Amino acid sequence: MLEAARRNLVRLTPEHAFVEQVGGAVLVDTRTLDQRRRGGEVPNALVIDRNVLEWRLDPTSPDRIPQATGDAVRVIVLCAEGYSSSLAAASLQGLGLVNATDVIGGFSAWHAAGLPVVSGQD
Repeated sequence: MLEAARRNLVRLTPEHAFVEQVGGAVLVDTRTLDQRRRGGEVPNALVIDRNVLEWRLDPTSPDRIPQATGDAVRVIVLCAEGYSSSLAAASLQGLGLVNATDVIGGFSAWHAAGLPVVSGQD
């Protein structure tokens, strides 16, 4: 399943994802609250639980977020290690979000690259 999901993704390194986020791409963090508390949070990332991701980002959904403006919106999904984010990005592409992708290595790689992280502790 993972291999099939990644066939149509142009996955991003953490560094490229950061550049795109700064440039206006929507970076979506699907990690659990516990993972964000332990590891930290990515500044300006939207936190959307994986179980509601599709209808929050589907531009035709009445429950969409304001950033879900159309099929061309650039959405970059971030998970803990870069596995579930690939499945999520493929699902978003299936909805018609042609520019959806994910981060290679997930948050672990983001953090290891020294990219911005803020404390997730309460």
